[in-house]
Amino acid sequence: MTDSLSVLSAAVRDVKDFPAPGILFKDITPILASGRLFRLAVDCFVEANAGLQIDKIVGIDARGFLFGAAVAYELGVGFVPVRKAGKLPFQTQSAAYTLEYGQSVVEMHVDAIVPGERVALIDDLLATGGTAAAAACLIAKMGGVLAEAQFLIELEFLAGRNALQHLPVRSFLKF
Repeated sequence: MTDSLSVLSAAVRDVKDFPAPGILFKDITPILASGRLFRLAVDCFVEANAGLQIDKIVGIDARGFLFGAAVAYELGVGFVPVRKAGKLPFQTQSAAYTLEYGQSVVEMHVDAIVPGERVALIDDLLATGGTAAAAACLIAKMGGVLAEAQFLIELEFLAGRNALQHLPVRSFLKF
């Protein structure tokens, strides 16, 4: 897997001053645009879930959907979307989290997870950890067991793991 991680890391594009001045954005679209690289990334998640006895994959809006759905397909398990407030059509449970300037809310359908189901939480990037912590809160509210929170990229300097201290966390690429 080390060779795969090196190849994936090399494909992540740095975009200066996006979405605001002073930000160095880690762009994964080159990975998504290549069938070979996308497969390598999905395989990292699939391998990470081997032996975890996962019942469902929970993916965070929006890029967590890309990896999460592919992983759920490969594992033969269900996929649960965590979306921004107001985007899901059925009854939802919600969790708020703090942003740099304010708050946001994510939601999950109330029947998405059966109590006791083991889930893996997948997203493309761990930055400050707020969104992932809110998604983990939703999993717990539903009675799910979070086997692991998994991220393609972790921006270590933002210390997102601090928001997830009580959770098992795995990231494949660290910047």
